[in-house]
Amino acid sequence: MNFKLLIFLLISWTSFAQNQQFPSQKVDSIVKRIQLPVFPSYQINVVKLGAKGDSITNNKAAFDKAMALCKKNNGGTIVVPKGIYKINGPIHFVSNVNLKIEKGAKIKFSDNPKDYLPMVLTSWEGTMLYNYSPLIYAYDCSNIAITGEGIIDGEGGKVWKSFKAKEGAGKNLSRGMNHNATPLKDRKFGEGYFLRPQMIQFFNCKNILVENIRIENSPFWCLHLLKSQSITVRGISYKSLNHNNDGIDPEYAKDVLIENVTFDNADDNVAIKAGRDHEGRANAATPSENIVIRNCNFKGLHGVVIGSEMSAGVQNIYVENCKTVGYLKRGIYLKTNADRGGFIKNVFVRNIKLDELEDCLYITANYHGEGNGFQSEISNISFWDITCNKATASGIVIQGFAEKKVTNISLNNIDIKWAKNAISSANAENVLLNEVFIGEKATVPSAAK
Repeated sequence: MNFKLLIFLLISWTSFAQNQQFPSQKVDSIVKRIQLPVFPSYQINVVKLGAKGDSITNNKAAFDKAMALCKKNNGGTIVVPKGIYKINGPIHFVSNVNLKIEKGAKIKFSDNPKDYLPMVLTSWEGTMLYNYSPLIYAYDCSNIAITGEGIIDGEGGKVWKSFKAKEGAGKNLSRGMNHNATPLKDRKFGEGYFLRPQMIQFFNCKNILVENIRIENSPFWCLHLLKSQSITVRGISYKSLNHNNDGIDPEYAKDVLIENVTFDNADDNVAIKAGRDHEGRANAATPSENIVIRNCNFKGLHGVVIGSEMSAGVQNIYVENCKTVGYLKRGIYLKTNADRGGFIKNVFVRNIKLDELEDCLYITANYHGEGNGFQSEISNISFWDITCNKATASGIVIQGFAEKKVTNISLNNIDIKWAKNAISSANAENVLLNEVFIGEKATVPSAAK
């Protein structure tokens, strides 16, 4: 190691070690610049367009007409009153529209895959391609919202659920196209490939609000924030227990506030992503960044996850004041492998209350032991004030590579009451522990008798 590099590393570590406070001012600056959508005064009630909340009638035409009328009037609010509204096909947003699903109202989508054709440009597990339309889809829109106290039901537990066992060939083909830089126009999936659509996807959008609704029974990821920015998600709840029902997936996303969300998902609650492998690295100018997660209730597989699709990089993530309300496999989980490249850096987590789980804090650069040649940088990760009642596997896990270590990890005031394994740390450097207790706290040493 040359002398200049050594001095740089020493200065970097000293600065990191000395700056051990949660960066609240940066959180405030992110939240302040996020813009809520603004809508024209025009409103249309779907019932006035012929919609029937009888759980039987196909209301696709009425919802399409409502969106078209909003477009004609430069935006507005589509009101969905009490009732169960079946829709055989997707809702496609236009700009300046608030879809307001009132208390007692439910939108129930069909589970016939043919209803979600023709295909649209989308993404599937970090690879751009053409596939079935997401059930609610917004592309290149601004000032859009889904609000109200109603329910969106994706009817994902039957036909869509059966796709999971059949998706292997399509999934592998999509990944091959990613690695080989196949032109986007040639990435056609849809029928015969069994890649399930997302429930809600905002793609290349800005000034987004999702507030107070309930999301149930998604076919795949629930809320996918793709290449979008200036996003507020607050007060929503979930009961979505099918395969891969991530709650919220920001991907290539910027300036995101997620708060007061009650999760109940069969997969990750929040999974921050940034593209996969070759394609993600080619989009290094658009990392996922400036994401605030606070005051949430976790229940499901994992609480907050970064990766594993994160090849464009993930940075400036702030998580605070969250707790578990049921089962969770892992609390905070950073995962990547040697196929990904990219980076995970500047992650700040504080005041997290966890009950019983498998692993409390888990950082790995070797997810599934996969990959070669594109090891990721993981650095500047700080935790404060984390409590956990029981970790049936490990309290804290840190895994890097000998040739590319995980660096600058700070653990402050961590209290894990019981863990089968306390700490497992390999290929990590500059790990700072302060007030870390796993098991019973030691007191003064006993005297010799």
